Amino acid sequence: MSDMITADLVDLDLTADTKQAAARSLAVRLVTAGRVTDLDGFLADVAAREAQMPTGLDGGIGIPHCRSEHVTEPSLAFGRSAAKVDFGAPDGPADLIFLIAAPAGADSEHLTILSALARRLMDADFTGALRSADDPAQVAALIRGDEDAPAASAAPGAGDEAPASSVAAPEAAPPFRIVAVTSCPTGIAHTYMAAESLQKAGEDKGIEITVETQGSAGFTRLDPSVIAAADAVIFAHDVEVREKERFSGKPTVDVGVKAGINRPGELIDEVRGKAARGEVTAPATGGGVPMDIGAGPHEHFGIKLRKWLMTGVSYMVPFVAAGGLLIALGFAIGGYQVKSAPSVIDHFAWLQADSWAALMFQIGAAAFGFLVPVLAGYIAFGMADRPGLVPGFVGGAIAVTINAGFLGGLAAGLVAGAVVLAIQRVNIPKVLRGIMPVVVIPLLSSIVVGFLMFVVIGKPIASAQKGMTDWLNGLSGTNAVFLGIILGLMMCFDLGGPVNKVAYAFATAGIAVTNPSENSMKIMAAVMAAGMVPPLAMALATTVRGKLFTPTERENGKAAWVLGASFISEGAIPFAAADPLRVIPSSMVGGAVTGALSMGFGSTLRAPHGGIFVIGLIGKPFLYLIAIAAGTLVTAGLVVLLKGLRKTAQAEQEAAIPAPVDDAKIPVVA
Repeated sequence: MSDMITADLVDLDLTADTKQAAARSLAVRLVTAGRVTDLDGFLADVAAREAQMPTGLDGGIGIPHCRSEHVTEPSLAFGRSAAKVDFGAPDGPADLIFLIAAPAGADSEHLTILSALARRLMDADFTGALRSADDPAQVAALIRGDEDAPAASAAPGAGDEAPASSVAAPEAAPPFRIVAVTSCPTGIAHTYMAAESLQKAGEDKGIEITVETQGSAGFTRLDPSVIAAADAVIFAHDVEVREKERFSGKPTVDVGVKAGINRPGELIDEVRGKAARGEVTAPATGGGVPMDIGAGPHEHFGIKLRKWLMTGVSYMVPFVAAGGLLIALGFAIGGYQVKSAPSVIDHFAWLQADSWAALMFQIGAAAFGFLVPVLAGYIAFGMADRPGLVPGFVGGAIAVTINAGFLGGLAAGLVAGAVVLAIQRVNIPKVLRGIMPVVVIPLLSSIVVGFLMFVVIGKPIASAQKGMTDWLNGLSGTNAVFLGIILGLMMCFDLGGPVNKVAYAFATAGIAVTNPSENSMKIMAAVMAAGMVPPLAMALATTVRGKLFTPTERENGKAAWVLGASFISEGAIPFAAADPLRVIPSSMVGGAVTGALSMGFGSTLRAPHGGIFVIGLIGKPFLYLIAIAAGTLVTAGLVVLLKGLRKTAQAEQEAAIPAPVDDAKIPVVA
């Protein structure tokens, strides 16, 4: 463990009787050694971490820890208390106390070292040696893991196990496989200790268990093939599991990280029981539909590109919804002239509707100003994680400055992510690694992305954006109807999946300005109308021909009325998952009809979301409702027809099977 702990940071006769006193006693040693600059400030950070969750562990161990700006280098102080100190562990107070001090910008190498200590604390031989040692230098060497450190004494009972060869495991049955994710708020100790505990319990039970630790040092995603082959999932976490949708559709136990440390065997037994009973988690809505789940263990570039783009779009959509609805409300209250109103900073009358309309409009316009930077920033985030955010946002802001618009944001995000990934491949000296994510990567990547956007690719992209805008503004007649058909098909193809999101992003990009063209608003109207059709149609079909659907589907149909009216296409996913060959084509036909009619009628929409609840903001609302109703009837009719034909075919097949012969009715001939 390098020089993170030395003999002067070891106290084998710690006399503190409270966790606060123990932390202060050990912190004084860190201050004396020059590793902590402000004792009280550091202890405040320790106390804040302790308030999030107790740091006591089973086995008489306390691990108070924190990341603090008052720490000069990653350090560890150790105290051994004969009186023991209560750190909130379930089995009582601790006699082995580790105070872990990490700098606010600790790099991944140091955090990896800290995680190694956390794993070793699960080893009874290691903790036994710490309890029996009588020399601070020896203890420091044991904790560092020096090669010349005295060997750990065997823990009581060690070696009593029967030889592995004495237990014959059945070769025919494959082992039960579990994947797990562990994480804690600080991501230094509990994350890795829970992982070690689960893995040891898995070994004891003859189970294959693979753990993904989502700690402060980042995380390495489990191979999709490992997840696909797993029989069950365990989440032991106190912060949100990242990319949780990867584990959908499997038996799952979801607990806090301390449960992963203290009772791993029970968690394994519980999740095996769920697997035996067939209890699985539902696929995450919005993450795709049946044809999009499980892209495969080795994703090619096209799949990765789609995920990067969808990451940006998913973070952009809330800004579009908030900004678009606010602008639409401003227009509804004050008319379209509200866009010329003076700033509410200079003029705002509390009792005048026009002032409130201007306020709504100007807040919405401010929200819209973030669309392209957010799109670019989170595309880069999808590619390179947090280091991609700064150059992505900078590139997106430049795209707005040079009028490169939505296309410029896409390009800026991809360029920013690629630049960060390239910088991260460079072999950096250890002395510079601590400042890489905070200073070097943001600085270099922003310079490169800014140069490319301003000087090299920005102007051609701006010209392409202008050309696309001019083309949309020139659409009329047959061309507009044909575009409505294409958008309707896309919106209903995967019901909230990537193809649906591409069509939605195309529409929202057109209205993501303070003065969108009429054709852009027609496109937005067609997209929302088509997206409402699938859930409304499923709701109607379950109402008029309930016998064709299962009881669960009929219940889902009741909720689909509200989901469809709210423009939540995912409301049709349960039906598509159960019967994709009939539901999805039917939905696409109805969506195409609605998209074509909406464009043909010339209905417009300034708000990017809201469904039936923003009908007052829709141009030609009566014709718009007719378009939605027509598509809903078409889809519901097709679904009922196709399901009815299937049921008839099944009945004919069953009738063709001879009835079983009842032996009791066969006459016996003497």
